[in-house]
Amino acid sequence: MQTAAPVQRRVTRPRADALRNRERIVTAAREMFVEFGPEVPFDEIARRAGVGNATVYRNFPDRDALAREVVCSVMDRLAEGAERALAENGDAFDALSHFVHASAKERIGALCPMVSTAFDENHPDLEASSGRITHLVEALMARARAAGQLRPDVGVGDLMIAVAQLSRPPAGTDCLSLDRFVHRHLQLFLDGLRAPARSQLPGTPSTVEDLRNA
Repeated sequence: MQTAAPVQRRVTRPRADALRNRERIVTAAREMFVEFGPEVPFDEIARRAGVGNATVYRNFPDRDALAREVVCSVMDRLAEGAERALAENGDAFDALSHFVHASAKERIGALCPMVSTAFDENHPDLEASSGRITHLVEALMARARAAGQLRPDVGVGDLMIAVAQLSRPPAGTDCLSLDRFVHRHLQLFLDGLRAPARSQLPGTPSTVEDLRNA
């Protein structure tokens, strides 16, 4: 008696054009969230992405899903840059500085408020992306500290909150016109991180957990 051949299951993969549409939607949403905030209408996002409203809703059933994808995609790009920096044997403080300026270019300061106001900050996707970037920033800082280039009294939380604050445009201003000030002020901040320290900081180094509990 012959046994039946196993059933071959086809794996359905998204079409290339569907993936491109999704990427265009995320890119357009990121730009518009930065410019107008997380409440920007979906039809405006669809118009900038060059797709129909139905395509947006097919990929992202609600605003939380789209906002979460935007923030995760930004954190994942920053994580990839941090991984490349850690894989190189260049100057440790330069690698940390590059990460800080890259974070500003991604408009991380304008996107940060959505983490606590636009969706569930405990979502597994967000926690995974956040945990990955936190681990990498800790590694960048540890390497700079071991090289004697980073002052010992700062923590990951200190770095992340400073980057978020310095790269967040003041209310009522055109954030796209402030880049030259953002990177200028970030460089002043980075100079203050260098060892040896010229002052004693009040309080204790802040961790990411401190930020979450604030």
